Amino acid sequence: MPSILVVDDEQSIRRSLSDVLSYENYEISTAENALKALELIKKEDFDAVLCDIKMPEMDGIEALPKMLELKPDLSVIMLSGHGTIDTAVEAIKLGAYDFIEKPVDLNRLLVTLRNGLDKSNLITETKVLKKRVSKKFQIIGDSEPLNRIRDMIDKVAPTEARVLITGPNGSGKELVAHQIHEKSERSKAPFIEVNCAAIPSELIESELFGHEKGSFTSAHKQRKGKFELASEGTLFLDEIGDMSLPAQAKVLRALQENRITRVGGTKEIKVNPRVIAATNKNIEEEIKAKRFREDLYHRLSVILIQVPSLNDRKDDIPILAEHFINQICTEMKVPEKKIDKEAIKELQKLDWTGNIREFRNVIERLIILGQQTINKKDIQSFTRQ
Repeated sequence: MPSILVVDDEQSIRRSLSDVLSYENYEISTAENALKALELIKKEDFDAVLCDIKMPEMDGIEALPKMLELKPDLSVIMLSGHGTIDTAVEAIKLGAYDFIEKPVDLNRLLVTLRNGLDKSNLITETKVLKKRVSKKFQIIGDSEPLNRIRDMIDKVAPTEARVLITGPNGSGKELVAHQIHEKSERSKAPFIEVNCAAIPSELIESELFGHEKGSFTSAHKQRKGKFELASEGTLFLDEIGDMSLPAQAKVLRALQENRITRVGGTKEIKVNPRVIAATNKNIEEEIKAKRFREDLYHRLSVILIQVPSLNDRKDDIPILAEHFINQICTEMKVPEKKIDKEAIKELQKLDWTGNIREFRNVIERLIILGQQTINKKDIQSFTRQ
C-alpha cells in the first residue's frame, strides 16, 4: 500500500485529504507544518508528499529542496490557494512533481498522485536494474594480482586513454572493460561490445562502420555501425586478435582520424568512442607472424592490462566459490548450500584451464549434484581430474 504524507497547517484540509486518500487505499500520515514533515521524512519511507505552500515558520517552497535532499526520488505535489504561474514554475524548477491549486480538484489530484507514484516506482526499478547490471560485472577476489588490476582500473578509467586487455579465455577481460567504462566520465553513455571472433570477416566492416541502403544484397536499409553507436561512450573490441588484416587497416584509420565512412557511402562521419580492446592471443607473436598490424597495436595499447589466469590467483578460490554459490542458488531459487574447507582445498589443487568461466560451471554442477554441504568427495566425484 503506497504511503502518502499530507502537509498542511489547516486541520480541515488534512482531514478531508486523508479521508479521500484512505478510501483510495493509500496509507496516510499528516503533518501540520514543514518542520514536522521533515522529521517524519527522516524517519519513514513515504512514496509521495502533498505539501501546502503557505504555512507558518517554513513555507512549502522553502521545505521542498530539504525534502528532496532527504529523499531525492520523492514525488512532491505542491498545493496552494494563492497560486500564480510564477509560484508553480518555481516549485517545478525546485523539483516538485506537480502543482495543484486549492480548492483541490480531487479527480486531478488522484490522477497526478498515481502518475507521481508510477514515476517513483520507475526510478526505483531502474536503480535496482542498474545495481543488478553492476553486480554482473563485479571483479571478485582479493589476491595481489587482482588488487593490482583494480588499482590500474582506478587510475586509467577517468582518462580517455585507449586500453588493451590481454589474458586467457574465461579470465574476466570483459569485466575489466566494463569496470573501466563504469568508472569513467562516459559511464552514462553506451557500452558497445563487438566480438571480432564471432563476426565473419566479410561482415566485420559493416558491423563496425555501418552501411548505406543497397550497398550489398541484404542491405535493405541504412544501418549505423558500432563506431557511431559508441561515439560518446565506450567501444569494446573483444578478441581483436582474430580481426582480418583489411578490417584492421580500416580500424586504424578510424582511430587516427576519428572519422568513418559507411559501407557503400561516400560521406565521412565524425566519431568519438573510447576504444578498449581485448585478446587472448600473444599480439607480439601475431605481429611477427604478420597476422596483426604493429601500428594498430601501438594505437590500441596506450595502457596494457594483463588479466591473470585463475591458476595464478588460486587464493581467490574461497571467495569465488562463496560468491558463485550465493549467485547460482539465488538464480535457481534453492536454499543456499555451503562448502567445507577440505572441498576448497580440492578445488585449489585443480588445473583451471578454462579459468573463471570453467570454475562457475563446476560450482553450478556441484550445487545440482552435491550434498547440502559440498565436501571433498563431491569435488572428486563431480569435477574433472
